Amino acid sequence: MLKRMTGDGTMTLRDYQPEDLASVVALFTASVHQLAGRYYTPAQCEAWAPSSPDLSQWATRLAGLKVIVADGAIGTLGFIGYTTAGHIDLLFTSPLRPRSGVATRLYHAAQADLVRLGTSVAYTEASLAAEPFFVRQGFATVEAQDARRGDEVLQRLLMRKTLALAASG
Repeated sequence: MLKRMTGDGTMTLRDYQPEDLASVVALFTASVHQLAGRYYTPAQCEAWAPSSPDLSQWATRLAGLKVIVADGAIGTLGFIGYTTAGHIDLLFTSPLRPRSGVATRLYHAAQADLVRLGTSVAYTEASLAAEPFFVRQGFATVEAQDARRGDEVLQRLLMRKTLALAASG
C-alpha cells in the first residue's frame, strides 16, 4: 500500500480501495460542478458528472486504472487514476481544498510510479479547468478536442509530456 505524508502531516496518499468508491465519485461530482463550472455550462457539468452517478459504471472504470487517493482531516481530498501506459484518465480534487497542492502531490506520485515502470510519455485529455495545472507540470497541448457527453459537447485538450526516465544502472 502506498502511504506518504506531507511535511506537515495533513495528507496521506494511498492506494484506492473498493470501499472508497462512493467518496471518490462524490468528490468527482462536486469537483466538476463547483470547480469546472467556471469553464462549462450547468448542462455540460451535469452531462459530464450526473448528480445521480452510476456507481457500478464507476467501479468498472476505476478497476481498469491505478488509482491513488489523497486523504486529510476533512476526508477525501482528491484522487488520480492512470494506466501504466501513461494515460492520466482522472485527476480531481475536493472543492473544499482548491489550489492547496493536492493535485500536484497526486500527480507527482503517479509520475514517479510511471517512471519507475519505464513509461516514457504521459498524456491526458484535460478539461479547460485543468489545462493550467497540466501546463505547470510540463505538459504541452497536442490538439483541442470535443468530447460528447449525452447531448452536450465539452471542449478539452489532448496534452502530452515526455517523462525523464530513471537512469538504468
